[in-house]
Amino acid sequence: MNNRISRNFQNIFLTFIAVCGNVCLPTLAFSQSDIGIEFKDKGQIVKTLTLSDLATVAPAVSLKIFEIHEKKDRVYKAYPARPLFDNTFGKEWEKAEEVVFISMDGYQASIPVVKFLSHDAYFAFAHDSDVPFTMTNVLQNNEIVQLGPLYLIWDNKKSKGLLEDGASDMPYQVKGIELTAFATRFPNLSPPAKASAEVQLGFLHFRKYCMACHMINGEGGGKAPELNYPTSVVEYIKPEYLTRWIENPSSIRHNTLMPGLAQEIPDRATVTKEIIAYLKAMSTTKRSPKRQDLH
Repeated sequence: MNNRISRNFQNIFLTFIAVCGNVCLPTLAFSQSDIGIEFKDKGQIVKTLTLSDLATVAPAVSLKIFEIHEKKDRVYKAYPARPLFDNTFGKEWEKAEEVVFISMDGYQASIPVVKFLSHDAYFAFAHDSDVPFTMTNVLQNNEIVQLGPLYLIWDNKKSKGLLEDGASDMPYQVKGIELTAFATRFPNLSPPAKASAEVQLGFLHFRKYCMACHMINGEGGGKAPELNYPTSVVEYIKPEYLTRWIENPSSIRHNTLMPGLAQEIPDRATVTKEIIAYLKAMSTTKRSPKRQDLH
């Protein structure tokens, strides 16, 4: 089987897992150790490593964290992120601006490099017990989700700041990792140049809590609907309902998988207000996704 066919087969397999979930797992014999993880720098592939390869790059550890998605402690088998980045990208990765994580389900988290330099991150690849690498995500209506190939976790047991981040920087089903500059990768997410301080803060909140799932002008995650083009969400949802939708989606739609803005976030009501201010500002700056490189 040549490399292209092998990669296509793996992508089909990963999509199958994402769609059918834990119900299908017992019937599948394909080993996740054969799945290739792409490491890119500014759009160019640097390396493609399987989970088996990662075992030779960085030593695996057992790490107990507070699992935000399940609201309880969990122990994972994981590889430390910094040695893995050093081996894959060289020390130059520390000078990059952002690390983008591409997940099988369309989630696309963009995390500042400075966070990886300030806190200890790990790539989990299994539970620390002989059970399937899945999770019951209480933030998404108790949906059972596949976590592999890789799941980005943080050593958060002693860090109030990491706990306050909620699940915003914890992508699972990671299949690609890319060093980039935010403005280069997402040029049409920034608010108008003369936007107010409230809008600028809303943009930062949207980057952190929303864009991994949602797109603005075709840029961001593909797990949930586009919010700005061709019609902005602020144009068809009343302000009071939009606030409820952001903070408590299940109060609007039964069985929704959208998680509300994390309760742990300080001054949560103000954060919601500022996100809506950003969305209103972007409603006057619409660009067709058809004209953009969506990577």
